[in-house]
Amino acid sequence: MTLRVDLKPEPHARGFLGPLLLAALFTAAVATIGGELTQLGAWYQALKKPWWQPPDYAFPIVWTSVFALSVIGMAFAWRDIACERRRAVAVALFVLVGGLNVLWSFLFFARQRPDWALYEVGVLWLAVFLLVVTPLKDSKLASLFFFPYLAWVTIASYLTWTVVQLNGPFG
Repeated sequence: MTLRVDLKPEPHARGFLGPLLLAALFTAAVATIGGELTQLGAWYQALKKPWWQPPDYAFPIVWTSVFALSVIGMAFAWRDIACERRRAVAVALFVLVGGLNVLWSFLFFARQRPDWALYEVGVLWLAVFLLVVTPLKDSKLASLFFFPYLAWVTIASYLTWTVVQLNGPFG
């Protein structure tokens, strides 16, 4: 009989709570910064918006839900992705997506350049798509929790495009 000591834990043996808390703290920072940049002042109120745009009060509700689900998705991705390189890619994408969210708010609201935000949201959409597919092999659950983010960014992308069409040129 041999005693085998496995120094590399199985994916489910990795912690869940630590990554959950780190993802939550990072996401809270992204939400706070993005919220500060999102000023619905006179400039925004004067923009022509499509008839189908959700009411302003819906955006914080949707973003809070999307962010909460993505935090859970990140914890599952951390726990379940067996390959350290793919796990690192998932973490990097999570951080990149947060940064791109802040950048979109900065471009659209602070710089008042929906046209620049339109280009940027394409990069954001791609990053979220990659965030959805990266854990798919190891954690369909993580991908499922990230999917609402992709759906919402798809809607936000079309909304940004529509605002640019109704109001451009900018600058």
